[in-house]
Amino acid sequence: MNNVMLDLETMATGSHAAIVAIGAVEFDKDGLGREFYQTIDLDSSAAFGDISAKTVMWWMRQSDVARAEIFNANCTLYSALIEFSRWLHEGTKVWGNGVDFDNVILTNAYDDFGVQLPWSYKDSRCYRTVVAMHPKLNIKRLGVHHNALDDAIYQANHLIAIGVFRNDNI
Repeated sequence: MNNVMLDLETMATGSHAAIVAIGAVEFDKDGLGREFYQTIDLDSSAAFGDISAKTVMWWMRQSDVARAEIFNANCTLYSALIEFSRWLHEGTKVWGNGVDFDNVILTNAYDDFGVQLPWSYKDSRCYRTVVAMHPKLNIKRLGVHHNALDDAIYQANHLIAIGVFRNDNI
């Protein structure tokens, strides 16, 4: 599988947001593959990323389950980046939700640590753009909203349902 849907949970919405979770899933026209999920200690992420009061207030209005996930961190930001690099295959297209969100924030985090980005800039893809081109196709949402892995799985399944793989050059 050479496509990965990436989803981040963050404490701001700018390009240098503090990351509190990374979720990803491999996918292709036939379905889903391997999964990646790490929650990140906020102290380690805040040292390199921004926190906005507006986003913190937004998190306070989310479900108990979603909030519990981001405050139950299992690694540092640096460790999560290294693990994600090991997990990701070379030549993988990385899909994020927005041209200026997931992929950009993660790229900046890698840059902040001086660690090579594990995908080529030419392989960044935008889920939000494709969905905007197919506004009438919705699929049932499963899992916890704002859990990075559950969101990535939903978004990958949505792209599969849209049929983005009709063109093998995606």
